[in-house]
Amino acid sequence: MTTVEANAARIFADALRMAGAAAEHMDAGDVRDAAEKAWSATVRATEALVLARTGQEPGYSTETGRRLQAIVAADFTLWDLMIHYADRKATLYEQCLCHDYYQLEVIERLIRETLDFIRECERLARETAGDHS
Repeated sequence: MTTVEANAARIFADALRMAGAAAEHMDAGDVRDAAEKAWSATVRATEALVLARTGQEPGYSTETGRRLQAIVAADFTLWDLMIHYADRKATLYEQCLCHDYYQLEVIERLIRETLDFIRECERLARETAGDHS
């Protein structure tokens, strides 16, 4: 396993921990903390994907979004992933966490789907393992 692959695996593991924490907070009725954890899991999984695809770790969520856009520009098969990322940012982070404005059913769905988002990022990272062009 290369250093990039090991670092991506570490970041994916962190994303999975955050997704678990999001589910626990949601079960406890702490919606905003659950949204924050789910958003963090989303960012971490995307950071790991960016690292796997480029060999460079983004470091900041704004940089993660920009690098994801650059990856999508080079590979439009990732378009849906970018749309899901943007939706999660708008709903979990901006609406729920920052403004305390949300539809509970939507937040619950997004939190349940966080694991799916992480798994998709992992799958896409494996497809390009070792290719950092």
